[in-house]
Amino acid sequence: MDLFTSMNTSSSALTAERTRMNLISSNLANANTTRTPEGGPYKRKDAIFTASPVTDNFGRALDGLSGKHLRQVNVTEIVEDKNQPRMQYDPSHPDANPEGYVAMPNVNVVEEMADMITATRVYEANVMSAQAAKNMAIKTLEISK
Repeated sequence: MDLFTSMNTSSSALTAERTRMNLISSNLANANTTRTPEGGPYKRKDAIFTASPVTDNFGRALDGLSGKHLRQVNVTEIVEDKNQPRMQYDPSHPDANPEGYVAMPNVNVVEEMADMITATRVYEANVMSAQAAKNMAIKTLEISK
C-alpha cells in the first residue's frame, strides 16, 4: 500500500468516526428532550458504516497481487432508532399523557458514553496510523539523501 492509499484509508475512517461522535453528542444532548419539531420525543440516531473499495490504481494493482481487497470506511446512512420511547411517570410534566406518563427519548446515557469511548479510541488509532505512514515516508526520503 502506498502512502496516499494508507492516508486515504485512515482519513475515511477519521471522517466516519467524527460523524459517529457528533451523533453520539447529539444523542446525549437530547437525552431528555420530550418535544421535537417532528412531534414526540427525540429519537436516537446512529451511523451506518460500510466498507467500499479503494478506487486508486495502486489499490487495484494490490488487489490483483494479494487476492485481498483494500477498503475504506464510509457513512452510508444515518438512521433513527425504531424502538418505542421509554415511558416515565411524571404527572406534573407538561408533555404527560392523561395517565401521567411522559414519552422519553430512547437514549441510554451509559450506552452512549461507552460508544463515545469506543469511537474516540478508533479515532485515535487512525490518527496514529496516519502518523506512522507519514513517518515512514519521511524516513524513506531521508534514506535517499
